Order: sequence, then structure tokens, then C-alpha cells
Amino acid sequence: MTIFNLLSLFGGLALFLYGMHLMSTSLESMSGGVLERTLERSTSSKFKALLLGTVATAIIQSSSATTVMAVGFVNGGIMTLNQAVGIIMGANIGTTATAWILSLTGLQGSSLIVQLLKPTSFTPVLAVIGITLIMFSKKEKKKTIGAVLCGFAVLMYGMHMMSSAVTPLADMPEFVSIMTAFKNPALGVLTGALLTGIIQSSSASVGILQALSMTGGITYGIAIPIIMGQNIGTCVTALLSCIGASKNARRTAMVHLYFNIIGTVIFLLIFYVLNGIIHFSFMDDVLDPAHIAIIHTSFNLLTTAMLLPASQLLVKLATLSVREKQTAEEEWPLDERFLDMPAFALEQCKNVTGRMAELSRETLLMALGTIEVYDAKVIAKVIENEDIIDRYEDRLGTYLVQLSTRKLMEQDSNEIGMFLHMIGDFERISDHAVNLTEVAQEMHDKKISFSESAQAELKIFASALTEILNNSIDAFLREDLEEARMIEPLEEVIDAMQAEIRARHIVRLQEGLCTIELGFVLSDLLTNMERVSDHCSNIAATLIQTKNETFDMHSYLQAVKAADGNQEFSDRMKEYSDKFALPKE
Repeated sequence: MTIFNLLSLFGGLALFLYGMHLMSTSLESMSGGVLERTLERSTSSKFKALLLGTVATAIIQSSSATTVMAVGFVNGGIMTLNQAVGIIMGANIGTTATAWILSLTGLQGSSLIVQLLKPTSFTPVLAVIGITLIMFSKKEKKKTIGAVLCGFAVLMYGMHMMSSAVTPLADMPEFVSIMTAFKNPALGVLTGALLTGIIQSSSASVGILQALSMTGGITYGIAIPIIMGQNIGTCVTALLSCIGASKNARRTAMVHLYFNIIGTVIFLLIFYVLNGIIHFSFMDDVLDPAHIAIIHTSFNLLTTAMLLPASQLLVKLATLSVREKQTAEEEWPLDERFLDMPAFALEQCKNVTGRMAELSRETLLMALGTIEVYDAKVIAKVIENEDIIDRYEDRLGTYLVQLSTRKLMEQDSNEIGMFLHMIGDFERISDHAVNLTEVAQEMHDKKISFSESAQAELKIFASALTEILNNSIDAFLREDLEEARMIEPLEEVIDAMQAEIRARHIVRLQEGLCTIELGFVLSDLLTNMERVSDHCSNIAATLIQTKNETFDMHSYLQAVKAADGNQEFSDRMKEYSDKFALPKE
């Protein structure tokens, strides 16, 4: 084996790993968060989770990515540890799809069908299609599809280079001697685990083993323990991803580790005991890439069939292994390690922003209640919530800015902009909630109260504000554009109500039915309530613009408010005006 063979080997390995990385990341990006949302919402049973984990991993060609998703879901409190077990087992099965694709390099035969199935026949075609899409397509999704095709082509070319480079090894006694040493199960498992742990991809390490098998120097006795070790080594990525995460996220990674260790120990124990009794005749037989794929798949299927019914045992072992107390930081599932999976990271941002929105709603509604019925404990809770919401804004904003620097689909970039706008509105709503409690505190301390007429008007005004708040936050959480379009007409009605209440106060002041001091209090109250409705309008408008890909806020609002030619807007305004009509004086 010459220096040029070594250069070809390492060059092929580099291309192989890069192609796998490019294909995997492009497939994950192309999913646009669909896989994440599907996994997140469809784990009602272990078997469904197993199926989804298998399919998701087969699609994105990375069990590590799927397992990291599971760790992230558990870390964010979106999924329980028990629900994640099925996904992890499914990921181990799904990752075997790569080995089957790579086994095409070992096809032998001269028939037309066999020739067409050989990577050397179809890979160049995929590469040409891929680079054409990347260079000439203007749509981001088509460019991503091109990246997937190019990644696959590079992967297969790297595999071909490795296979060609190691061919001379077949005639080297030293190589045969080294390979024979791996017949020792412990050494084989250790080697497979170390190799996979270093490159953090069981698919890639299995591919390297498949390339070596083309030399004719890999037997069943050598391959079986190495493949077992490769399954253990792939746990490194999940273990690294859970550093600094919640205790349940760490337990999720431990479930993955225990699944592979227990499966490997039982499988090898049974296999070598039987071999000692029966003496399998095939142990010294040479195997090809397809047989490696069969062993890889069979191991994961058998291990899953054995351990899925005993999944609670894995959970218990993981719980015993990770006993740390829950920390305050665990409520924030925004981990920088997930930034390399933008679609997943964005889904996490959406979930955390949803929590922020709900907390802002709860805080504002509590604050409105203190105007009618003073409660010092509620006021303290409003102030506490406002501090939490400030932290939400700070951490979400920082994370979203970091995420915006990654390679993103255009739709994902638009959503990042939407979240950055909205978290500011949610934070300002909580600020106005605190301002409302300050008004309530002032009225309590000074022992002053509004007249019955003013109280009745404020009660209706608060009802309108509650409706616009609920509608805007619900529209955001459900991405309901129809509900979002109902916000602006109500906001216009609220503006008119505020002006009317102020005008009525001036009349009462002139008639001596109200005081100047109460006038200042009322003004503060109305100003803060009306500004909350402005933020609700911003939330709805941002949602509509993002989904419709129009980003001129001023022009949008001007067009919506133009009553001429917009009968629907006028009808809704009338409906809200009737619903929240102030009592006659």
C-alpha cells in the first residue's frame, strides 16, 4: 500500500464524512421543523414513538440528531422521559437505513438493473441535478434539495474512494494480522465504540467498516463485535448534548446508553455461548457490505424487541444514575448546542415564546383584577411575573440573534424576525400590567375610588381589553390568521372607547362629580390599557405579515384601516362597537 493509497483513503474518508454531514443537515433543514413537531405531538404510545423515531431517523440519516431532539424535548418539558424511550429505540433502527444505501457499493453483476443500482451509475446524475439546483434555482427549498443530492453524491464518491484505496490491503499480511486481533469480542467492541465516539456517527463508522469489507479481510467474527461497539459509541453525541441540561434530559441520554450497552452485552453473551456449544461455521467467512447492513439491522431490531417491553427498567436505571436536584435553570430549554439544528432550535424558541405569551396574559389579567378588587398578594405576583418575563425576553432575544447567524431557510429567518418582534410586545404588556398595579396601589393608599359611572365604563373597557388580549395570544399560539384579522377592528373600537371615557370624565369634572386627582389616576389607567391593545395589534399584524411574507407594518395597517372598500373591517368594527357599547349617560 503506497502513500498515494493512504492519501486516497483519508481523502475519501473526508469526503464521506462531509457528504454525510451535508446530506443530514440539509434533510433536517428541509423538514422545516415538521419532523420535530411530529415527534413532539405524536408520542401517545411507545409503539407510535418507536415508529416515528425510526421514520424520522431514516429520513434525516442521523440517529444522533433524532436523539438530540429527544433530549431537547425532555429538557424543555415538552415530552416525558417515558415518551422519549420509544423515539430513542426507533432512532437506533432508523439509522440502519444508511448501511443499506451504502451496501449498494458492493453490488456484483453485469445485468442492466444491477448496473443502474450501482452508485457509480446514478451518483453522477444526482450530483449534476444537485449542483444545478444550487446554482440556478432562486427558491431556498430547491437549493436545499440540491444540497441533499450533492451531499449524497459526495458521500457515495467518498465511499468509492475509500473502497478503492483499501483494496491493496488484501495482499498485506500485516493487515490480516491486525484484523484477526479484532476477533476478540472485547477489543472489537472497544474499537467500534472509540471510532464511532470520535466521529460521532454510527452510520459513518459502519460505512468505514463496509469499505474495509471490500478488501475481503473482514469476517463475521471480526465484524460482529465491532458493529456492537459502534452502537455504543453513537451515544457520545447525546451524552455531550445533555451537559448542563435538566436532570430528565441527562436521564434521556442515559436511557440511550443503557439501551445499547445492555443490548450489546446480552446479544454477545448469547451469541458467543451458542458459538461455544454449536461452533458456528460462518465465523471465518468473509462478508460484504450487504451482510454488514444485515447484522447492523438485526441487532437493533432484536434489541428493541427485547427491551421495548422492559422500557421502565431503562427509565429506572437512568433515574438511579442521575439523581441531581432540579435547578432553576432547567426551565430554560434554550441550549446553544441545539443551534446546529436550526429547525429544532426554532421549534424550541416557539415553545418558550408560547410560555412567555401565556405568562404575559396571566399577568395582565391579574393586574386588571386589582383595579376592581385590591389584593397585595396578587400585586406581588404580578411584579414577580414581570421579572420572569424580562428574563424570557433577554434569553430568547440573545438565542434568536445567535440562531439568525446560522444557515437558515427563508421561512425560518422570517419566523426569527417575528419572534424578536413579539417578545418585545409580550414584555411591554407585562410592564403595563405592573403600571396598572401601581394605579391600584395608589388608589388603595389614598383611599379613593371612581364614581359608579366611571366604574361601569372601566368594566366594559376591561372586557374589551381582555378579549383583544385573548384573541391576539390565541392567534399567535395557534397561528390562526383568521383570528388575527379580528384584532385590528377591535383595537380601533378600544381607541374610540378610550377617547369617549376621557370625554365623559371631563364632563363629570365640570359637573363636580369627579376630582382632578382621580382624573390623573384615570388617565394613567386608560393610557396603559390602550397601549396594551396597541401591542395586541402589533402581535396580530406581525403574525399576518410573517405568514404572508409582507413586512411593511405601516402600509399594512393603513390598508387594513382604510374603511373604503373594506366592508368586512367596517362590519367587524360595528359588531365590536355594539358588543362593548358604553352605558348611556
